[in-house]
Amino acid sequence: MCFLKLFVMHRLLLFSLVFVGLLGCSEKRYHHERVQVDLDTVPKVLHEVYEWQNEKNESFRDGSLSPLRPKERKVFETLSFFAPDSTFMVTAAFEEVLGAEPFEMPTTANTSTKEVLYGRLHFEMKGQSFSLEVYRAYEPEDDYVFLPFRDDTNGVSTYGGGRYLDLRYPLGDSVSVDFNKAYNPYCAYNPKYACAIVPAVNTLSVEVTAGEKKFPLKLK
Repeated sequence: MCFLKLFVMHRLLLFSLVFVGLLGCSEKRYHHERVQVDLDTVPKVLHEVYEWQNEKNESFRDGSLSPLRPKERKVFETLSFFAPDSTFMVTAAFEEVLGAEPFEMPTTANTSTKEVLYGRLHFEMKGQSFSLEVYRAYEPEDDYVFLPFRDDTNGVSTYGGGRYLDLRYPLGDSVSVDFNKAYNPYCAYNPKYACAIVPAVNTLSVEVTAGEKKFPLKLK
């Protein structure tokens, strides 16, 4: 999967990114300890999750892709992730919504993006039944659909505004959803980005302890 697409599609609207400042002589490391994983000791079903984590870290080191400002990127080592957990890999039944009218999805910058409700995913997780709406850009530029969600970890161990998932378009009747690949919007790393606000209907009443955790750096 092209990792650039993973980040570009989601209404991460960059406006007036201006980076100023020098790194002080006392460098604080914005990271959690790097974990070396021997894939031979890990269930094969989780290999792709570790590969995704590595790709995500590499993109944050790349100045052309990273939302981090230069002074933060200079000391960046790794993002913080929950340990991959196969119980957060679910198979969902997809219900397509035909003829949905486009609507304006608000962003964190008081702007909006034009989206269309593509359908709903119905699945079981942690002994509960859930449904989440899936959206597609009104004028799509890639082959992905947008699955934003909130859960009970938000504001505690994960970003307060919720997290995102990408799914390859088009969706079939049965869809694999891996919450281990849930990621933070760019505004979680840099306040100069505007990110789509998760619709209230996409709130899960469960702790999704999978995917990215909140960024340890306080943004200014």
